Amino acid sequence: MNKRRTKKIFTYIFLIIASFLSIFPFFWMVVSATNKSVDVTKGKLTPGAELINNMRSLVTNTNILTGIKNSIIITVITTALSLFVSSIAGYAFEVFRNERRDRLFGLLLLSMMIPFAALMVPLYRMFAKLGLLNRFAAVIIPSIATAFLIFFFRQNTKSFSREILQAARVDGLSEFGIFIKIYMPTMRSTYAAAAIITFMTVWNSYLWPLIALQSEDKMTLPLIISALNSSYSPDYGMIMVAIVIATIPTALVFFLMQKSF
Repeated sequence: MNKRRTKKIFTYIFLIIASFLSIFPFFWMVVSATNKSVDVTKGKLTPGAELINNMRSLVTNTNILTGIKNSIIITVITTALSLFVSSIAGYAFEVFRNERRDRLFGLLLLSMMIPFAALMVPLYRMFAKLGLLNRFAAVIIPSIATAFLIFFFRQNTKSFSREILQAARVDGLSEFGIFIKIYMPTMRSTYAAAAIITFMTVWNSYLWPLIALQSEDKMTLPLIISALNSSYSPDYGMIMVAIVIATIPTALVFFLMQKSF
């Protein structure tokens, strides 16, 4: 009995420490957003009274509102198109299987091994020739269909009932109708997981938007935060407010969709 109790005590101590290490960065971020820059550099861990001033400085001295709008537009459009296109591809790869499609899927998986750094120059030259640089399309198009999402949907499509598929075909429902009316509602949890992953990836994307979006009115939120941090004398209180704002949407998406996740 004593050994079991001791084991439980050590287990709870470990969980408390792990929880503290996980939550502390968020706590520090929120607290720092309420303090002056000098207090943040000193490591103050108690809430201050500078939140309103930091927010006012952020709105007045930066184009944060434009960045939020741009990030929302790019993220929502990319997430919606990516889920639709990638789910169709994953569905087709699993339902209509043959040797050629398996080879194509193998090549698709091999593409996941190519680092993005090797693709930046070809992508830049391609979009420059198409006249799409400094437009949202340059950021949206490369993210519409990713090898990971297609693989993710194909693997989850293995659990899709073939009996339902055959019954729908016998009833005369088209393949697209099966996909829209049966597959999508059935795979709701898969779409929820993919939406969370895609939303967080696109919302926090930095490197490619930095290259493709060249004017201030097209900058996304991560680019604006990076610019704030690279100034000669950064205002850390204002920066922390911007980081809190950037964190809220991903947290909301996760908590709103966690029941389906």
